[in-house]
Amino acid sequence: MINIEVNGKKIDAREGETILSALKRAMIKVPTLCHMEGLKPTGACRMCVVDVEGFNTLTPACSYPVAEGMKIKTHSPRAVRARKTIIELLLANHPDDCLYCERNENCELSRLAAEYGVRERRFTGSRNRYPLDVSSPSIVRDPEKCILCGKCVRMCEEIQGVSAVDFIRRGSRAAVGCAFEQGLNISSCINCGQCIMVCPTGALREKNSLKEVIAALNDPEKFVVVQHAPSISVTLAEEFGVNPGTDVAGAMTAALRRLGFKRVFDTSFSADLTIMEEASELVHRIQSGGPLPLMTSCSPGWIKYVEEFYPDFIGNLSSCKSPQQMLGALIKHVFAPKEGIDPAKVFNVSIMPCTAKKFEAHRPELGVDGIPDIDAVLTTRELAQLIKEYGLNLGALDPEGPDGPFGIRSTAGKMFGATGGVMEAALRTAHYFLTGKEMPNLKVQSLRGLYGTKEARVSIADLEINVAAVSGLKNAAALLEEIRAGRKNIHFIEVMTCPGGCIAGGGQPLGADTDAVRARMQALYNIDQKENMRTSHGNRMVRELYEFYLEQPLSEKSHRLLHTHYSKREVLI
Repeated sequence: MINIEVNGKKIDAREGETILSALKRAMIKVPTLCHMEGLKPTGACRMCVVDVEGFNTLTPACSYPVAEGMKIKTHSPRAVRARKTIIELLLANHPDDCLYCERNENCELSRLAAEYGVRERRFTGSRNRYPLDVSSPSIVRDPEKCILCGKCVRMCEEIQGVSAVDFIRRGSRAAVGCAFEQGLNISSCINCGQCIMVCPTGALREKNSLKEVIAALNDPEKFVVVQHAPSISVTLAEEFGVNPGTDVAGAMTAALRRLGFKRVFDTSFSADLTIMEEASELVHRIQSGGPLPLMTSCSPGWIKYVEEFYPDFIGNLSSCKSPQQMLGALIKHVFAPKEGIDPAKVFNVSIMPCTAKKFEAHRPELGVDGIPDIDAVLTTRELAQLIKEYGLNLGALDPEGPDGPFGIRSTAGKMFGATGGVMEAALRTAHYFLTGKEMPNLKVQSLRGLYGTKEARVSIADLEINVAAVSGLKNAAALLEEIRAGRKNIHFIEVMTCPGGCIAGGGQPLGADTDAVRARMQALYNIDQKENMRTSHGNRMVRELYEFYLEQPLSEKSHRLLHTHYSKREVLI
C-alpha cells in the first residue's frame, strides 16, 4: 500500500493505480466526463484535474498514477476554476434547448454546470451546426449536443467491436460520425444502444415511439395489446427512484391496463416457448449431425453482427425467432382469430430493454403472411415516460396479474433477462427431452454472474454437452475466432449483445453502475429460487398451445409462426 494525502487527510492507495481510482475508493468525488471504468484512460475531458503539491500544472486524476507521499487537493481554487472554464467552453458550443432535450434532468453536462455554478454565458461565437441523423430505426444522433468525450466511440469499438462511429475531421471541425459522414442506417451499427448508455448528454437517444403508441391507444378501431420482456419488471422502478432490483411486475401490469391496453401479456411466456423450440433444435442437431455449435437468436443486435461480420456462422444461428417476435405472431395469428378479432386491427406493442428490438420489429422476414409481428417497440425509459405522462403513481397501484393465455410463465423464461439465463433454461429442458427426467440440480452456477464469457460442461444421459454464455460482442468475436481456428468442443452458445445481458440493455434506465446491474440480475435469480414452476417444459399453457395448435416443437405449424431465416447483410459505406 502507498500513503497519500488528499485534502489534508491520509488515505491508502494501491501501487500502480491512478489518482482517480484511489479517490473513488476513499469516496472522494472528482467529476469526469470521459472516464470509462475498466478501459484505459484517455484524459480527454480534463474535468478530473487535481492540484498535486510540487507540480506546476494541474494533473488529470484519471491517468496519473499515485506515488508515495503525494499531497493532493481535489478542489483547490485553480482546479475548480479550470473545471468551470471547461464547462463554460462546452456550453458555448452547445444548443440552448435544455427544456426540450431528451436528457433534461438527466444530463451530466447540465448537472456539472449546476454543481459549479455556471449560470451565464461567458464565451460567445458561432456554433458548429450539424444535421440530425434520424436514419437508424433505433437510434437518433444529434451531433450538435456532442461534447467529444469519445465514450460512444470507445464503447462501440473497444467493448462491442463494431466501430460504427469514430472521430472525423480535425481541429475545431472535429466531430463524431460514421464513415464517409453517412447515416447510421448504412454504417456497421447493430442498434444495440450501448452508446446511448454512456453518452453524458443528449447527443444519442433512442428513436421514440410514444407518439404512435398513444395514437393507437386513442384509436377506437385498434385493439392494442402489450407484452413486456423478462427484465423490465426488475428495472422499471429505478425510473421512479426505487432501488435497483425491485420487482414491480404487478404494479406495472396494473399501470399498463390503466393506460388503455386491452391485454397485458408476459414475454417470459414466449421465452418458455423459445426454449421448447431451441432445446429441440439443439437435440436434433446433436442427434442428426446438424451445424454445431448452435447459437441463440434472441438478441437482434447479435444477429445483425453475425450477418455483417461473421456470415460464415449464419448456418449456426438458431432459426427461432426471438421471444418478442414469437409472441407477436401468436397474438395476431392464434389469439386474435380465437377471440374473433381481425388481426389487421390488432396493434402489438412490446416493452423491451433493448433499442435493437425496434430494428428487429421492422425486419421484413420476421412477419407472417406480410403482417408484421410487432407494430411498435417501447424501451423501459419510454414506458416510464408514458406512465409519468398519464399521471400514474406506480407505488400506489395494487398489483395485478397478466392476461391469459400468454401470461403464465416459468422462472426459466424470466431468467432470459440476464446473461447465462437463456442457456440455463435451455439446459433444463434439453435434459428433460433427452432423458425424460428433470435435471438433479436446476441451478448451473458456472453460467451465472457478470463475467463476459462463461463456459460449462453438463452431463445428460450418455452425452457430454459443452456450452458457453457470452455477453458483449467483442467477447463473442473472440469465441468465434477460436471456433474458426479449429475449436470443436462447444455444442451450444448463448450470446447477448449487451454486457450483462438484457438487464443492462440499451433501453434500460441511464446511469446504472455495476452494483445496480448485479442487483437486477440477483432479482431474477431470487424469482427463480422462490417460485415452483422453474422449467419451460413445465409451463402448462405452453403444453396446451402445442396440444391444441402447434402440435410439437419444430413442427410445420411452429416453423410457420415461430421460426425464420437469416442471410448475409452488406455494409453499404
